[in-house]
Amino acid sequence: MNHSKWIQVTSPSLRHYYISLKRKFHEHSKLQVSIPKNFKKYEDLRQLYNPHVPEYFNFARDVLDSWSEKEKVKFNGHRPLNPALWWVNESGEEIKWSFQELGVQSKIVANILSEACDLQIGDRVLLILPRIPEWWFVNIACFRTGTILIPGTSQLTAKDILYRLQSSKAKCIVTDVSLASLVDAVASECEFLKAKLLVSDKKRLGWINIKEVSKSVSHEHTCVATKSSDPMTIFFTSGTTGSPKMTQHTHSSFGIGLEVNGRFWLDLTPEDVMWNTSDTGWAKSAWSSIFAPWIQGACVFVHQMPRFDSKTILETLSRFNITTFCSAPTAYRMLVQHDLNGYSFKSLKHCVSAGEPINPEVMACWKKKTGLDIYDGYGQTETVLICGTFKGMKIKPGSMGKPSPAYDVKIIDENGKPVPCEQEGDIAIRVKPTRPISLFSGYIDDPERALLCYRGDYYLTGDRGKMDKDGYIWFVGRSDDVILSSGYRIGPFEVENALIEHPSVAESAVVSSPDPVRGEVVKAYVVLTPEYKLHDPKLLTTELQNHVKKVTAPYKYPRKIEFVDQLPKTISGKIIRAKLRNKEWGKNSNHV
Repeated sequence: MNHSKWIQVTSPSLRHYYISLKRKFHEHSKLQVSIPKNFKKYEDLRQLYNPHVPEYFNFARDVLDSWSEKEKVKFNGHRPLNPALWWVNESGEEIKWSFQELGVQSKIVANILSEACDLQIGDRVLLILPRIPEWWFVNIACFRTGTILIPGTSQLTAKDILYRLQSSKAKCIVTDVSLASLVDAVASECEFLKAKLLVSDKKRLGWINIKEVSKSVSHEHTCVATKSSDPMTIFFTSGTTGSPKMTQHTHSSFGIGLEVNGRFWLDLTPEDVMWNTSDTGWAKSAWSSIFAPWIQGACVFVHQMPRFDSKTILETLSRFNITTFCSAPTAYRMLVQHDLNGYSFKSLKHCVSAGEPINPEVMACWKKKTGLDIYDGYGQTETVLICGTFKGMKIKPGSMGKPSPAYDVKIIDENGKPVPCEQEGDIAIRVKPTRPISLFSGYIDDPERALLCYRGDYYLTGDRGKMDKDGYIWFVGRSDDVILSSGYRIGPFEVENALIEHPSVAESAVVSSPDPVRGEVVKAYVVLTPEYKLHDPKLLTTELQNHVKKVTAPYKYPRKIEFVDQLPKTISGKIIRAKLRNKEWGKNSNHV
């Protein structure tokens, strides 16, 4: 690079990067930077967002490797202070990887996928790992090889794993010893599965040990040429009826589309350290633990934290120079219950929340105890950030902020027409005449469900809301029966399916119920079989809860159970969940 050359830097990421280098090493550089005027208003923010989508795009090559090259630029032997990935655990171990080192590790795994597993571009890989570094390496390796990544939570049961392997036709699964036995129990029923990768210090019969094989594979790998429109990742997401559906994103929808999250909502630069507490199985982890921060060249901070612990979170925020913190409202509700006087968040400057609505009371309490605002954000597995409160905007506690620059968001009626301000309707995204690049490409093998998501010129989010005169959007509720608890999306059908397998359950209906900490929880109304009607309700409740935890992912179990003689139904015999849900939330029901 010719440092005496005048450089016009239009990307905020590169602009902040070069400014920081100039500030730190100005005596060794003649770099001059022309900086566009920073936006100060929401309208400016929308005008600044104009993503370019090339025919070919690969996040590993075009973003991560690009940052790796920038790391090689030295001024007096120095590099940018932040690593690309910073991992710590409960034992105090701490490891940092630069973008260059991240590239080496991911290329090794990419060669394992291609050579040891014989995977080709377009093959699907089911990844189920906790917050360990290998999760990030496999993610990037899949991008490099053009294989389609399918993340899953470590809470999955054997039945869940079987369904995902069979439905996705995945040819490879990557997991650790905690789930290997569950995979082995169902592998014979998965005709497409041909490779099992194990992250462990020990060998296991029938598995390829990543740590062992990595010793003999090349550190060099040529990234495949993927089109922007090629499928990149699939997320299993719960719906109102049936089993979880496969939501597919392309290389550009997340790889380019999530710039709007990192640049505007998270407000990240290469000098920031971003900590997102989301489970590795959810799209939010892709949002804020991979794409959004790395597009901006920021550091991704990870605490292994096998289970949520509010004390660990507070201690971590105090100990490490984390600048940006993202967690679900449930976490904030738990954190504000602590005495925060003994903690000092010296580096923390930006807090965001997503996954479910956050209470204004919690926002006020966090502000009082820390001096920091919480900037709410709203999106889905199918999208990037739909609405958010951005830096410089007035915060209206209880609202989801304004539409992000990525979308034209409207509140529409049953005919697909925008409704007046303050009137309730369906939250929708305009897809005609131009479909946003950051919208999912469809539900795999379920075209009927995909069609139900559209009304006229709009994509339906499935949520109800209203827009005030200032353009802020307020969440009213789900338009279907999906339950949002502690950031988890839970379909009632999955829980009802698990309950009906127990001999005591004649039928059941599952709905959301208010909870002061989790926002809402799963509640099951259960009609018992005759032989169980005289059983102790408390003992039977515990037995049913434990049963559901074994049959499906534990986070789905009903925290509340009410035994009833009958369930409300339509004339045709369909259970009216809305009537039960309205009862829980103290609303009047007009259903007949």
